[in-house]
Amino acid sequence: MNFDPPEEHQLLRDSVRRFFERELPETRIREMDRERRIPREIWKRFAELGWTGLSVPEAYGGSGGDVMTGAVFCEELSRQFPSLAMDWLLLSMTARTFREHGSPDQKAEYLPRLAQGEFIMAFGMTEPGGGTDVLGLTTRAGMQDNQWTVQGQKLFTSFADDADAILVLCRTDPAPDGKRARGLSLVLTPRHQPAVQVRRLELMGMRAGCTCEVFFDDARAPADAVVGEQGRGWYHLLSSLDEERILAAAIYVGITASALDLAVRYARDRHAFGRPIGAYQAVQHPLAEAATELEQIRLLTFKAAWLQSNGRACSNEAAMAKLAATETAIRTTDRCMRVLGGYGLVEESPTERLFRDARLGPFSPISNEMVKNFLGERLGLPRSY
Repeated sequence: MNFDPPEEHQLLRDSVRRFFERELPETRIREMDRERRIPREIWKRFAELGWTGLSVPEAYGGSGGDVMTGAVFCEELSRQFPSLAMDWLLLSMTARTFREHGSPDQKAEYLPRLAQGEFIMAFGMTEPGGGTDVLGLTTRAGMQDNQWTVQGQKLFTSFADDADAILVLCRTDPAPDGKRARGLSLVLTPRHQPAVQVRRLELMGMRAGCTCEVFFDDARAPADAVVGEQGRGWYHLLSSLDEERILAAAIYVGITASALDLAVRYARDRHAFGRPIGAYQAVQHPLAEAATELEQIRLLTFKAAWLQSNGRACSNEAAMAKLAATETAIRTTDRCMRVLGGYGLVEESPTERLFRDARLGPFSPISNEMVKNFLGERLGLPRSY
Protein backbone atom coordinates (compact mmCIF):
# COMPACT_ATOMS: atom_id res chain seq x y z
CA MET A 1 0.00 0.00 0.00
CA ASN A 2 1.31 3.44 -0.96
CA PHE A 3 1.26 5.87 1.96
CA ASP A 4 2.99 8.70 0.11
CA PRO A 5 0.83 11.86 -0.02
CA PRO A 6 -0.51 12.98 -3.40
CA GLU A 7 1.84 15.38 -5.14
CA GLU A 8 -0.64 18.26 -5.03
CA HIS A 9 -0.98 17.92 -1.26
CA GLN A 10 2.77 17.95 -0.75
CA LEU A 11 3.07 20.99 -3.01
CA LEU A 12 0.41 22.74 -0.92
CA ARG A 13 2.27 21.95 2.30
CA ASP A 14 5.53 23.21 0.80
CA SER A 15 3.93 26.47 -0.36
CA VAL A 16 2.47 27.11 3.11
CA ARG A 17 5.86 26.52 4.74
CA ARG A 18 7.55 28.89 2.30
CA PHE A 19 4.91 31.52 2.99
CA PHE A 20 5.68 31.50 6.71
CA GLU A 21 9.43 31.42 6.17
CA ARG A 22 9.38 34.40 3.80
CA GLU A 23 6.38 36.50 4.77
CA LEU A 24 5.07 35.63 8.22
CA PRO A 25 7.88 34.78 10.66
CA GLU A 26 7.31 33.92 14.30
CA THR A 27 8.03 37.50 15.40
CA ARG A 28 5.11 38.79 13.29
CA ILE A 29 2.84 35.99 14.45
CA ARG A 30 3.62 36.94 18.04
CA GLU A 31 2.73 40.56 17.30
CA MET A 32 -0.64 39.57 15.87
CA ASP A 33 -1.29 37.37 18.89
CA ARG A 34 -0.54 40.27 21.23
CA GLU A 35 -2.55 42.72 19.14
CA ARG A 36 -5.38 40.17 18.98
CA ARG A 37 -6.04 40.79 15.31
CA ILE A 38 -5.26 39.35 11.89
CA PRO A 39 -5.05 42.24 9.40
CA ARG A 40 -7.31 42.01 6.39
CA GLU A 41 -4.19 42.31 4.22
CA ILE A 42 -3.40 38.70 5.16
CA TRP A 43 -6.58 37.57 3.39
CA LYS A 44 -5.67 39.63 0.35
CA ARG A 45 -2.32 37.84 0.23
CA PHE A 46 -4.08 34.50 0.66
CA ALA A 47 -6.27 35.43 -2.30
CA GLU A 48 -3.18 36.14 -4.42
CA LEU A 49 -1.88 32.68 -3.52
CA GLY A 50 -5.24 31.10 -4.34
CA TRP A 51 -5.90 29.99 -0.77
CA THR A 52 -9.12 31.90 -0.09
CA GLY A 53 -10.58 30.05 -3.06
CA LEU A 54 -9.46 26.53 -2.14
CA SER A 55 -13.03 25.42 -1.40
CA VAL A 56 -14.73 27.62 -4.00
CA PRO A 57 -15.77 25.83 -7.23
CA GLU A 58 -13.64 26.51 -10.29
CA ALA A 59 -16.66 27.96 -12.09
CA TYR A 60 -16.64 30.82 -9.58
CA GLY A 61 -12.92 31.54 -9.56
CA GLY A 62 -11.70 29.02 -6.99
CA SER A 63 -9.77 25.77 -7.22
CA GLY A 64 -12.58 23.46 -6.10
CA GLY A 65 -10.54 21.65 -3.48
CA ASP A 66 -12.17 18.85 -1.48
CA VAL A 67 -12.22 18.28 2.28
CA MET A 68 -8.94 16.37 2.11
CA THR A 69 -7.27 19.41 0.58
CA GLY A 70 -8.77 21.61 3.29
CA ALA A 71 -7.52 19.28 6.03
CA VAL A 72 -3.99 19.31 4.62
CA PHE A 73 -4.09 23.10 4.45
CA CYS A 74 -5.49 23.51 7.98
CA GLU A 75 -2.89 21.21 9.50
CA GLU A 76 -0.02 23.00 7.84
CA LEU A 77 -1.34 26.48 8.69
CA SER A 78 -1.89 25.49 12.28
CA ARG A 79 1.66 24.24 12.71
CA GLN A 80 2.65 27.90 12.58
CA PHE A 81 -0.43 29.99 13.40
CA PRO A 82 -3.56 28.19 14.69
CA SER A 83 -5.61 31.40 14.87
CA LEU A 84 -5.15 31.88 11.15
CA ALA A 85 -6.12 28.27 10.46
CA MET A 86 -9.29 28.61 12.52
CA ASP A 87 -10.29 31.75 10.65
CA TRP A 88 -9.65 30.06 7.30
CA LEU A 89 -11.89 27.18 8.42
CA LEU A 90 -14.71 29.70 8.87
CA LEU A 91 -14.08 31.16 5.42
CA SER A 92 -14.22 27.66 3.98
CA MET A 93 -17.54 26.98 5.71
CA THR A 94 -18.88 30.22 4.24
CA ALA A 95 -18.01 29.03 0.76
CA ARG A 96 -19.63 25.66 1.44
CA THR A 97 -22.87 27.30 2.59
CA PHE A 98 -23.23 29.33 -0.60
CA ARG A 99 -21.99 26.48 -2.77
CA GLU A 100 -24.55 24.00 -1.48
CA HIS A 101 -27.53 26.17 -0.54
CA GLY A 102 -27.22 29.55 -2.20
CA SER A 103 -29.45 30.63 -5.06
CA PRO A 104 -27.85 31.07 -8.50
CA ASP A 105 -27.78 34.83 -7.91
CA GLN A 106 -26.21 34.43 -4.47
CA LYS A 107 -23.55 32.09 -5.82
CA ALA A 108 -22.72 34.50 -8.63
CA GLU A 109 -22.59 37.42 -6.19
CA TYR A 110 -20.63 35.98 -3.31
CA LEU A 111 -18.50 33.00 -4.38
CA PRO A 112 -16.18 35.00 -6.69
CA ARG A 113 -15.77 37.63 -3.96
CA LEU A 114 -14.96 34.92 -1.42
CA ALA A 115 -12.36 33.45 -3.76
CA GLN A 116 -10.76 36.88 -4.13
CA GLY A 117 -10.78 37.59 -0.39
CA GLU A 118 -13.09 40.56 -0.95
CA PHE A 119 -15.98 39.32 1.19
CA ILE A 120 -15.90 38.10 4.79
CA MET A 121 -18.93 36.55 6.40
CA ALA A 122 -19.54 35.61 10.03
CA PHE A 123 -21.85 32.89 11.34
CA GLY A 124 -24.29 33.89 14.09
CA MET A 125 -25.47 30.69 15.79
CA THR A 126 -24.68 30.45 19.52
CA GLU A 127 -26.68 32.54 21.98
CA PRO A 128 -25.97 33.49 25.63
CA GLY A 129 -28.89 31.46 26.96
CA GLY A 130 -28.47 28.48 24.66
CA GLY A 131 -24.88 27.40 24.16
CA THR A 132 -24.90 23.88 22.80
CA ASP A 133 -28.71 23.95 22.77
CA VAL A 134 -28.71 25.81 19.45
CA LEU A 135 -32.34 24.99 18.72
CA GLY A 136 -33.38 26.90 21.83
CA LEU A 137 -32.43 30.18 20.15
CA THR A 138 -34.48 33.32 20.71
CA THR A 139 -33.32 35.48 17.77
CA ARG A 140 -36.23 36.25 15.43
CA ALA A 141 -36.59 37.64 11.93
CA GLY A 142 -39.73 38.81 10.16
CA MET A 143 -40.73 40.73 7.05
CA GLN A 144 -41.43 44.45 7.32
CA ASP A 145 -41.63 46.92 4.40
CA ASN A 146 -40.33 44.20 2.07
CA GLN A 147 -37.23 43.68 4.22
CA TRP A 148 -36.20 41.22 6.89
CA THR A 149 -35.84 42.67 10.37
CA VAL A 150 -33.62 40.73 12.77
CA GLN A 151 -33.98 41.01 16.54
CA GLY A 152 -31.85 39.16 19.08
CA GLN A 153 -28.36 38.44 20.35
CA LYS A 154 -25.55 36.08 19.36
CA LEU A 155 -22.42 35.04 21.23
CA PHE A 156 -19.04 33.67 20.12
CA THR A 157 -19.64 34.91 16.59
CA SER A 158 -16.25 34.65 14.92
CA PHE A 159 -15.25 37.32 12.39
CA ALA A 160 -18.20 39.57 13.36
CA ASP A 161 -16.02 42.60 14.00
CA ASP A 162 -14.36 42.38 10.58
CA ALA A 163 -17.22 40.86 8.58
CA ASP A 164 -19.13 42.41 5.73
CA ALA A 165 -22.22 40.40 6.66
CA ILE A 166 -23.38 37.95 9.32
CA LEU A 167 -25.30 34.80 8.43
CA VAL A 168 -27.78 34.68 11.30
CA LEU A 169 -29.60 31.50 12.28
CA CYS A 170 -32.95 32.77 13.51
CA ARG A 171 -36.58 31.79 13.75
CA THR A 172 -38.60 33.04 10.82
CA ASP A 173 -41.56 30.66 11.12
CA PRO A 174 -43.37 28.89 13.98
CA ALA A 175 -42.10 25.47 14.98
CA PRO A 176 -44.76 22.97 13.86
CA ASP A 177 -45.85 20.55 16.58
CA GLY A 178 -43.01 21.67 18.81
CA LYS A 179 -40.33 20.50 16.36
CA ARG A 180 -37.77 23.19 17.08
CA ALA A 181 -35.50 22.31 14.17
CA ARG A 182 -38.15 23.51 11.74
CA GLY A 183 -38.91 27.13 11.04
CA LEU A 184 -35.30 28.32 11.36
CA SER A 185 -33.66 30.23 8.51
CA LEU A 186 -30.24 31.58 7.57
CA VAL A 187 -30.58 35.32 7.02
CA LEU A 188 -27.59 37.14 5.52
CA THR A 189 -27.59 40.40 7.47
CA PRO A 190 -25.31 43.33 6.51
CA ARG A 191 -22.86 44.02 9.32
CA HIS A 192 -22.34 47.76 8.90
CA GLN A 193 -25.59 49.34 10.08
CA PRO A 194 -26.50 51.08 13.36
CA ALA A 195 -28.90 48.26 14.29
CA VAL A 196 -26.00 45.77 14.47
CA GLN A 197 -23.73 46.33 17.46
CA VAL A 198 -20.63 44.21 17.97
CA ARG A 199 -18.59 43.72 21.12
CA ARG A 200 -15.30 41.92 20.73
CA LEU A 201 -14.53 39.14 23.23
CA GLU A 202 -10.95 38.57 24.36
CA LEU A 203 -10.13 34.86 24.63
CA MET A 204 -7.24 33.10 26.31
CA GLY A 205 -6.40 31.07 23.19
CA MET A 206 -6.61 31.74 19.46
CA ARG A 207 -6.19 35.38 20.48
CA ALA A 208 -5.47 36.73 17.01
CA GLY A 209 -8.79 35.43 15.76
CA CYS A 210 -11.87 37.55 16.24
CA THR A 211 -14.89 36.35 18.19
CA CYS A 212 -17.68 38.63 19.31
CA GLU A 213 -21.01 39.21 20.96
CA VAL A 214 -23.51 40.69 18.50
CA PHE A 215 -26.73 42.58 19.18
CA PHE A 216 -29.43 42.91 16.50
CA ASP A 217 -31.98 45.64 17.19
CA ASP A 218 -34.33 45.49 14.21
CA ALA A 219 -31.39 45.03 11.87
CA ARG A 220 -32.41 45.13 8.21
CA ALA A 221 -31.62 42.60 5.50
CA PRO A 222 -32.89 42.46 1.90
CA ALA A 223 -35.96 40.40 1.03
CA ASP A 224 -33.74 37.88 -0.81
CA ALA A 225 -31.30 37.53 2.10
CA VAL A 226 -32.33 34.00 3.12
CA VAL A 227 -29.65 31.49 2.08
CA GLY A 228 -31.27 28.20 1.19
CA GLU A 229 -34.88 27.32 1.84
CA GLN A 230 -36.79 29.42 4.36
CA GLY A 231 -37.53 27.42 7.48
CA ARG A 232 -34.86 24.79 6.80
CA GLY A 233 -31.75 26.66 7.90
CA TRP A 234 -30.87 24.15 10.61
CA TYR A 235 -30.95 21.28 8.14
CA HIS A 236 -28.70 23.23 5.79
CA LEU A 237 -26.15 23.62 8.58
CA LEU A 238 -26.24 19.92 9.41
CA SER A 239 -24.68 19.11 6.05
CA SER A 240 -21.66 21.20 7.04
CA LEU A 241 -21.04 19.73 10.49
CA ASP A 242 -18.89 16.80 9.38
CA GLU A 243 -16.60 19.03 7.36
CA GLU A 244 -16.32 21.53 10.19
CA ARG A 245 -15.31 18.81 12.64
CA ILE A 246 -12.78 17.32 10.23
CA LEU A 247 -11.11 20.67 9.58
CA ALA A 248 -11.10 21.48 13.29
CA ALA A 249 -9.45 18.12 13.97
CA ALA A 250 -6.78 18.92 11.37
CA ILE A 251 -6.03 22.19 13.18
CA TYR A 252 -5.37 20.34 16.42
CA VAL A 253 -3.27 17.78 14.58
CA GLY A 254 -1.15 20.73 13.46
CA ILE A 255 -0.92 22.11 17.01
CA THR A 256 0.14 18.68 18.29
CA ALA A 257 2.77 18.25 15.57
CA SER A 258 4.23 21.71 16.10
CA ALA A 259 4.45 21.36 19.88
CA LEU A 260 6.15 18.00 19.51
CA ASP A 261 8.68 19.32 16.99
CA LEU A 262 9.58 22.21 19.30
CA ALA A 263 9.98 19.93 22.32
CA VAL A 264 12.15 17.41 20.47
CA ARG A 265 14.39 20.19 19.18
CA TYR A 266 14.72 21.64 22.68
CA ALA A 267 15.43 18.21 24.17
CA ARG A 268 18.31 17.74 21.72
CA ASP A 269 19.83 21.18 22.31
CA ARG A 270 19.35 21.71 26.04
CA HIS A 271 22.05 20.15 28.22
CA ALA A 272 21.90 19.29 31.91
CA PHE A 273 24.33 17.23 33.98
CA GLY A 274 26.64 16.93 31.00
CA ARG A 275 24.13 15.44 28.56
CA PRO A 276 21.25 16.56 26.33
CA ILE A 277 18.07 16.33 28.40
CA GLY A 278 16.64 14.19 25.59
CA ALA A 279 19.00 11.44 26.73
CA TYR A 280 16.95 10.94 29.89
CA GLN A 281 13.98 8.58 29.93
CA ALA A 282 11.85 11.09 31.86
CA VAL A 283 11.99 13.26 28.73
CA GLN A 284 12.04 10.54 26.09
CA HIS A 285 8.98 8.62 27.24
CA PRO A 286 6.35 11.42 27.16
CA LEU A 287 7.64 12.55 23.78
CA ALA A 288 7.47 9.00 22.42
CA GLU A 289 3.87 8.75 23.65
CA ALA A 290 3.06 12.10 22.05
CA ALA A 291 4.55 10.99 18.73
CA THR A 292 2.45 7.82 18.79
CA GLU A 293 -0.74 9.71 19.57
CA LEU A 294 0.02 12.23 16.83
CA GLU A 295 0.06 9.48 14.23
CA GLN A 296 -3.20 8.10 15.61
CA ILE A 297 -5.10 11.39 15.35
CA ARG A 298 -3.61 12.18 11.94
CA LEU A 299 -4.77 8.83 10.56
CA LEU A 300 -8.23 9.24 12.07
CA THR A 301 -8.58 12.79 10.77
CA PHE A 302 -7.48 12.01 7.24
CA LYS A 303 -9.59 8.87 7.14
CA ALA A 304 -12.64 11.05 7.86
CA ALA A 305 -11.50 13.60 5.27
CA TRP A 306 -11.01 10.86 2.67
CA LEU A 307 -14.46 9.45 3.36
CA GLN A 308 -16.19 12.79 2.93
CA SER A 309 -14.12 13.71 -0.11
CA ASN A 310 -15.33 10.48 -1.72
CA GLY A 311 -18.98 11.04 -0.85
CA ARG A 312 -19.13 8.40 1.87
CA ALA A 313 -20.74 8.59 5.31
CA CYS A 314 -18.28 9.90 7.88
CA SER A 315 -20.25 11.41 10.77
CA ASN A 316 -18.84 8.96 13.31
CA GLU A 317 -15.27 9.33 12.04
CA ALA A 318 -15.53 13.14 11.91
CA ALA A 319 -16.80 13.28 15.50
CA MET A 320 -14.14 10.84 16.71
CA ALA A 321 -11.40 12.80 14.94
CA LYS A 322 -12.50 16.05 16.57
CA LEU A 323 -12.69 14.43 20.00
CA ALA A 324 -9.35 12.61 19.75
CA ALA A 325 -7.40 15.45 18.15
CA THR A 326 -8.47 18.11 20.63
CA GLU A 327 -7.83 15.96 23.69
CA THR A 328 -4.46 14.87 22.28
CA ALA A 329 -3.48 18.49 21.66
CA ILE A 330 -4.18 19.25 25.32
CA ARG A 331 -2.03 16.33 26.53
CA THR A 332 0.79 16.99 24.08
CA THR A 333 1.14 20.70 24.76
CA ASP A 334 1.16 19.92 28.48
CA ARG A 335 3.90 17.30 28.03
CA CYS A 336 5.93 19.60 25.82
CA MET A 337 5.56 22.51 28.21
CA ARG A 338 7.04 20.30 30.94
CA VAL A 339 10.00 19.45 28.71
CA LEU A 340 10.71 23.13 28.08
CA GLY A 341 10.21 24.03 31.73
CA GLY A 342 10.32 27.74 32.49
CA TYR A 343 11.27 28.61 28.93
CA GLY A 344 7.91 27.30 27.76
CA LEU A 345 6.15 29.97 29.82
CA VAL A 346 7.94 32.82 28.06
CA GLU A 347 5.89 34.54 25.34
CA GLU A 348 8.86 34.38 22.98
CA SER A 349 8.41 30.61 22.93
CA PRO A 350 5.83 29.42 20.36
CA THR A 351 5.00 26.62 22.81
CA GLU A 352 3.39 29.17 25.15
CA ARG A 353 0.98 30.21 22.38
CA LEU A 354 0.30 26.62 21.28
CA PHE A 355 -0.44 25.69 24.91
CA ARG A 356 -3.09 28.43 25.09
CA ASP A 357 -4.53 27.74 21.65
CA ALA A 358 -5.00 24.04 22.40
CA ARG A 359 -7.28 24.86 25.33
CA LEU A 360 -10.11 25.92 23.02
CA GLY A 361 -10.35 22.49 21.41
CA PRO A 362 -12.66 20.76 23.92
CA PHE A 363 -15.25 23.55 23.53
CA SER A 364 -15.24 24.47 19.86
CA PRO A 365 -16.81 24.04 17.36
CA ILE A 366 -18.77 21.63 19.57
CA SER A 367 -18.05 20.54 23.11
CA ASN A 368 -16.39 17.17 23.49
CA GLU A 369 -19.14 16.17 25.92
CA MET A 370 -21.72 16.62 23.17
CA VAL A 371 -19.49 14.66 20.78
CA LYS A 372 -19.51 11.80 23.27
CA ASN A 373 -23.30 12.05 23.56
CA PHE A 374 -23.56 11.83 19.77
CA LEU A 375 -21.23 8.83 19.58
CA GLY A 376 -22.99 7.10 22.44
CA GLU A 377 -26.28 7.41 20.61
CA ARG A 378 -24.63 6.02 17.46
CA LEU A 379 -23.61 3.00 19.54
CA GLY A 380 -27.28 2.32 20.10
CA LEU A 381 -27.51 3.80 23.59
CA PRO A 382 -30.46 5.99 24.68
CA ARG A 383 -30.28 9.66 23.82
CA SER A 384 -28.83 11.53 26.80
CA TYR A 385 -30.06 15.06 26.09
